Amino acid sequence: MEKNRDMEEKDQDIEEKDQDIEEKDQDIEEERPDAEEQVTDQTEESAENGKKPRKRRVGRTIAISFGVLFVVLLAAVGVFLLTYYHADEEALRSLNSTKFVTITEKKNGYLFDGPGEDRMFIFYPGARVEETAYAPMLKTLALFGLDVYLVKMPFHLAVLDGDAAEDVIKEYDYKEWIIGGHSMGGVMAARYASEHPDQIKAVILLASYSVDKLNDPMMVLSIYGDQDGVLNMADYEEAKQNYPSNFCELKIAGGNHALFGYYGKQRKDGTATITAEDQQEITVDFIMEHLEKLGSD
Repeated sequence: MEKNRDMEEKDQDIEEKDQDIEEKDQDIEEERPDAEEQVTDQTEESAENGKKPRKRRVGRTIAISFGVLFVVLLAAVGVFLLTYYHADEEALRSLNSTKFVTITEKKNGYLFDGPGEDRMFIFYPGARVEETAYAPMLKTLALFGLDVYLVKMPFHLAVLDGDAAEDVIKEYDYKEWIIGGHSMGGVMAARYASEHPDQIKAVILLASYSVDKLNDPMMVLSIYGDQDGVLNMADYEEAKQNYPSNFCELKIAGGNHALFGYYGKQRKDGTATITAEDQQEITVDFIMEHLEKLGSD
């Protein structure tokens, strides 16, 4: 009997424990909807409030990135525009007037006024080269009777003001106008001549070429050094198809790209075996000789 009583008590305990478990399960089931509702509320809140700030943050990051990129590019362009080859002391000394050549600085360039009265040579400097670097050679041309107007280019780039000759021609009264330049300056000078054939009698290219058609009766003189490491010779040769019948060429033995001016060694240029004075003297003689023929035509 006692054993049966013990068994009954144990069964009762088990039933009570089972009842407790069922009650806890019921509590859990009752709490679960609350939890799900809470998760749903959080998700909705995230959808309404969380994603929008995240989009704004991404947009802000992109805007900042573009801003930084713009500043870097702007700085790079600024460095490029403000970095150029400076005229050396020899060139700067040539800016002083003499008994035979008066040099006057103008708003947009320098006038080299020599004994000549009929012709003006408008000169475009090479890209990123200080214009006064060409003063010695241009002063010599003026001395020999060819007045010269050396143009100041914006940021030392003729490509930014290819029509600069127009203002010069309007300001002065000469019978004949000649235009030319060094390197990229020559390319832009030739373009002006191509677009204004009624104004220009001759084009002078120093280590340069024309990508535009130049027709008769215009004269074209081309001069370069055989040690030039900057001039693209393939483009130079191809450009010859653009020249009129009155085309004359001179290749200076031992000359290079930079020795048409006084601004030091140019990057990628070859090593010259003559001096700048020699190269410029040969250049001046060639120009004056052929311009005399122009006058006799």
